[in-house]
Amino acid sequence: MDRARFDDYVARFNAEDATAFDDYLSPDVRVQNGGLHYAGVQGMKDHYGRIWGTFRETLDVQRYVADAHSAAVHLKTHFEALHDAEDTPFGPVRRGECFDYDGIVFYEIDGSGRFSDIKVSYLSFTRTGTDGQQRSLGLAH
Repeated sequence: MDRARFDDYVARFNAEDATAFDDYLSPDVRVQNGGLHYAGVQGMKDHYGRIWGTFRETLDVQRYVADAHSAAVHLKTHFEALHDAEDTPFGPVRRGECFDYDGIVFYEIDGSGRFSDIKVSYLSFTRTGTDGQQRSLGLAH
């Protein structure tokens, strides 16, 4: 997958365009995000449906390398809570709290040019409270 195509995926993701999953994911994609596992395009939509309603999430690609069958990305992701919520993938949150992921994501690419397997590894994950205090969360999921 060339960088321009990957950048389109990221731009659509950042715009919370769930149709990007239909266009860029294999129908039976497998995802391992730390200890969290889900499968299929609908599994991805369900996961991000829980996030995008509560957080503004922004992906920032630090480095991208790829060949015809795989891609690896050093990624930083920023989540900002848009409102108070009790039931989120990160537990209860208050409006304005922020979460920051820094890690490597590895994508396997199938013959149709779609992601068939995604593995998310964590270098760091932090939570910044509304008081400005930042704490490491270790592995979020």
